Amino acid sequence: MLAEAIEQHITAFGVTEFVVGHYGSFDRLAAQALAAAKERNPGIVLLVLTPYHPAERAISMPDGFDDVLYPSGMENTPRRYAILRAHRYMVEHSDYLIAYARYPGSNTRKLVEYAEKLSRNGRLHIVNLPAEQLTSMS
Repeated sequence: MLAEAIEQHITAFGVTEFVVGHYGSFDRLAAQALAAAKERNPGIVLLVLTPYHPAERAISMPDGFDDVLYPSGMENTPRRYAILRAHRYMVEHSDYLIAYARYPGSNTRKLVEYAEKLSRNGRLHIVNLPAEQLTSMS
């Protein structure tokens, strides 16, 4: 389950900062689970990732979140590639990834495959949650 994976990352791996997207169903589930985790672990920092400059498109932070993260270097990224580039940036700058890549050929699946390449180099630890674990959270 997502909440258990988050808790494991906090307690077993020592993760203190989490970044979550803002546009998909999994992002909303992750934001809810992270807000609940922060109640139990008030020392963690929660950031919401935005692929668009905050001055261009305002973003409302989910409850319990600390700040908005706009990756550096995104200013010159064409809008149609902004979400993909922001996600790739986060994978390249993270030690851990909790994902839900259900559909073959989806952008999320491609991101996880990219992350798996980094994982083989020992740079990244990936947890890809199966669908049945997510449906039990709804």
